Amino acid sequence: MNLGELTEVQMGYPFRSRLEHDPQGNVTVIQMKDIDETNLLRVGEAIRIALPKGKTRHLLRAGDLLFRSRGRSNGAALVAEGVSPAVLAAPMLLIRPHGVLPDYLCWYINAPATQAQLAALAEGTSVQMISAETLKALEVPLPSRATQQRIVQAAALAEQEQTLLARIATLRQRVTYHLLMKSAHETNP
Repeated sequence: MNLGELTEVQMGYPFRSRLEHDPQGNVTVIQMKDIDETNLLRVGEAIRIALPKGKTRHLLRAGDLLFRSRGRSNGAALVAEGVSPAVLAAPMLLIRPHGVLPDYLCWYINAPATQAQLAALAEGTSVQMISAETLKALEVPLPSRATQQRIVQAAALAEQEQTLLARIATLRQRVTYHLLMKSAHETNP
């Protein structure tokens, strides 16, 4: 199936002027800089604004995907449960899944093979861009919900393993350094 059959894809909110931080604002504005290189949403330093009345249809929901449509990375970030009221700023694209598990779709979009496919579809010379129409045409394999869930769980375990292996390597390097320094400072009779 293609992504457009499994989701709604729409452009983020088109702010007409420069965004000014309002500490009393009622919504957080999610911009590209609020998604890190591992495709995690970091709203701690996101700006806040007062959203005009009647614009609540633009509010993000848990399970939405936030897609970076411009730049070198075209990854997606998942909106988790409990996120404070927020809107997505254009030119990012909002992907709202309805026929697929959001976690599975996020994994699929961020998978290296899919990222390579998206890079090949990007348009533009100085700034690469993926249009909403191009994204909607992306073919997405749709296994059963149980299989989608197993893929999500296996991907999370693989990610956790990589984190632990990196931590082990760092600790091993520190221990080796301290042992070598201790040996270097020992005095020989």
